[in-house]
Amino acid sequence: MTDITIIGGGIVGIATALAVQRAWPGLAVQLLEKEDTLARHQTGRNSGVIHAGIYYAPGSLKAEFCRRGVAATVRFCTEHQLPFEQCGKLLVATSQDEAERLAALTERARTNGIDVRPISATELREREPNIAGLAGLLSPTTGIADYAAITNKMAELFTALGGEIVYDARVTGIDESPSDVTLSLADGQRQRTRRVIACAGLDADRLAAMCGLADDFAIVPFKGEYYRLAPRHDSVVNHLIYPVPDPDLPFLGIHLTRMIGGYVTVGPNAVLSLAREGYGGWAMSARDMGAMARFPGFWRTIGANLSSGVGEMASSVFRRRYLRKCQRYCPSLELSDLQPHPPGIRAQAVMRDGTLVHDFLIRNTARTIHICNAPSPAATSAMPIADHIRDEAARVFGLNTKGT
Repeated sequence: MTDITIIGGGIVGIATALAVQRAWPGLAVQLLEKEDTLARHQTGRNSGVIHAGIYYAPGSLKAEFCRRGVAATVRFCTEHQLPFEQCGKLLVATSQDEAERLAALTERARTNGIDVRPISATELREREPNIAGLAGLLSPTTGIADYAAITNKMAELFTALGGEIVYDARVTGIDESPSDVTLSLADGQRQRTRRVIACAGLDADRLAAMCGLADDFAIVPFKGEYYRLAPRHDSVVNHLIYPVPDPDLPFLGIHLTRMIGGYVTVGPNAVLSLAREGYGGWAMSARDMGAMARFPGFWRTIGANLSSGVGEMASSVFRRRYLRKCQRYCPSLELSDLQPHPPGIRAQAVMRDGTLVHDFLIRNTARTIHICNAPSPAATSAMPIADHIRDEAARVFGLNTKGT
């Protein structure tokens, strides 16, 4: 019998485990991870960007967590000598329409308390000789980090405080009683715990459904495909280079990202994935496809975004089309510069009416808390998210400072 069991070994789960163990050192806290290592999915396959929070709706949890998360991530990396760099980000407008949208983004960023500065085409050329654009918006606090390394360091701190991590522990059932929760595992074992916090990412809806909390939403997986630029372009940019996002689309578009390893990637696009954890080219899962087909919100989302979805699929199939998107602001790139790089899959919560959930979605029963949607920038925001979940645990579970 453990006091609190946390499900999921991505950065949000590990950060939550650490926050909970620090808050209540007398409790037996355990984390279950279905893989044999941590950070195998979204955490270990993202772009590594420390986001500043320019885009997010003022007053949203996403905006608040991101703003606080930048400082927390930089502080954690500095304290534990983990690699990071605040190289800054430039949003680049390549048309007059995009230049006008930069003004609205500038106001939103300032409303969110984010340090940004508009720059002219002349300054853009001075800062980024290889980038073409009419204007830009500079976010100096944006940076890059290694989120897998951050996750592993947090895990080390968690276990040093007495926490336990169990690998190869896939949860297949949750049975809650008035006094405890019984977890069924894929290997046939059953485990009792007093409370559960689920940070399950791509499986968030399935675990929530086990507790009757997922009647109105489901996870729809979107694959983000990246390319690594040829080594001759390792110094092609000085900042992170982003397009001006289309307000009608939920994703930020293809961008150039300097990576901690010293190279540059371009991406991601956003194509529907036919398997929640299928990273190969045409990976399919009958279970995952069936779940999508049975959920009415999936068809409504596809219908509402059909044109953009077809465009994303075309860019996935035709590399030259993908290249043209990159060449809008980096004309020197050639087809041979797009070299293979691991893709990622984003867990996107979709409501029954087809709307995408853009903010964090957290639900609970008497003895369980479920992080049903943890959208980008969840990695940047992991520590503030963990503090929020810890406070939710104190409220929902009725824990005092001693954990009783």
